[in-house]
Amino acid sequence: MEIKTPLTKEKVRELKAGDIVKITGYIFTARDAAHKRMTEAVQKGEKLPFDPEDQIIYYVGPTPAKPGEVIGSAGPTTSGRMDAYAPKMMELGLTGMIGKGKRSIDVKEAMKNYGAVYFAATGGAAALISSHIKEAEIIAYEDLGTEAVRRLYIEDFPAVVVIDSFGNDLYETEKLKYRG
Repeated sequence: MEIKTPLTKEKVRELKAGDIVKITGYIFTARDAAHKRMTEAVQKGEKLPFDPEDQIIYYVGPTPAKPGEVIGSAGPTTSGRMDAYAPKMMELGLTGMIGKGKRSIDVKEAMKNYGAVYFAATGGAAALISSHIKEAEIIAYEDLGTEAVRRLYIEDFPAVVVIDSFGNDLYETEKLKYRG
C-alpha cells in the first residue's frame, strides 16, 4: 500500500496492523533528547520546530552523510525511549511514528484516542533505508548532533503497520499464533 504525506486521520483509519506500506513525502526525525526539548517547549507555551498535525516522526539518529550523499545510515532506534513523550505529540496532532520495538500501554491508548499509527522500519537495514531518503535538512536543535530534528523527503520508504489506530498490535497478535 502506498502512503503519501501528510498522514491525515482519515488515512490512519484505513491502515491495519500487518499492512506493508511504502511512504512518500516529508517526515520529521526526532529521538529522546529532541522529544524532551519539544515537550518542555510545549509546557512553556513556546512554538515547536514543526507543526505535528498530520505528520510522521521517524525515530532515528542518522550517521553523518558521506560526500555526495544526502544522509548517512539511518536505521530506526528503539521506540520505547520516546514513550514518555509520544502521547503529548499525538495530542498535538501527530498521526504517525516510525521506529522499532514494542510500545507502552499509554502510547497504545493515545494512538486509539487521538488516531495515530505506529510503523516499524527494519532494524539492521540502515543503508537500504537511507537509499529511500532523498532530502535531509536540520530544522532544530543542531547542538544535539545526530539527534537534531530533521525534515526528510522520502520515497517509497518501506515499513509495516505494527500498531494501528484501533489498538491492534502485531507484536501481540503474532505471538498468539505460535502458543500451544
